[in-house]
Amino acid sequence: MESSAELIKWVLENLNYWVVTIFMTIESSFIPFPSEVIVPPAAWKAMTDDSMNIFLVVLFATIGADLGALINYYLARWLGRPIVYKFANSRLGHMCLIDEEKVHHAEEYFRKHGAASTFFGRLIPAVRQLISIPAGLAGMKLGPFLLYTTLGAGIWNAILALLGYFIYRFTDIKTTNDVYILATKYSHEIGYVIIAVTVLIVGFLIYKGAKQKK
Repeated sequence: MESSAELIKWVLENLNYWVVTIFMTIESSFIPFPSEVIVPPAAWKAMTDDSMNIFLVVLFATIGADLGALINYYLARWLGRPIVYKFANSRLGHMCLIDEEKVHHAEEYFRKHGAASTFFGRLIPAVRQLISIPAGLAGMKLGPFLLYTTLGAGIWNAILALLGYFIYRFTDIKTTNDVYILATKYSHEIGYVIIAVTVLIVGFLIYKGAKQKK
């Protein structure tokens, strides 16, 4: 826990495009790291000085998310289901906050919603980091996978960047650490809203598809 706190402190004190890209790659892979540490503070920092641009923060965060998603995608595709589940049940897997239930949940989500789940899944907490694994296991084509992943990750990163902007605009917070703490609180609430909206959209699409088949 202490080493994790030190790493978060280092990230918050050394935010730049390279740090954003590298740690969003980590966040999007199977290694747990909160995106709230990266994007909202970076967006806030972009508003307070000229070291970064808020639009480029979103761009590089999305590039990082794509790279992390590709790591999960290719590992799942090359290793296969038995080894993926064996890793999920291992001590290392548990250290990465992955277990069989989470991987199974991501697979079920992918199975129910198909290729579009790589888009919607990027917006849903607890599914976001793992949705690339079932895509790789299912052998989803790389083009659509990258397209949906980029769109979903881009939207989520834009939401986090806006959160950083609003913290800059409407609070008197002075440090990236305080931005991270406040962003974590509000991102969870935003996540619940996104889940509700996603359920409504998916439900509508299923209803529309069923109606057209009649």
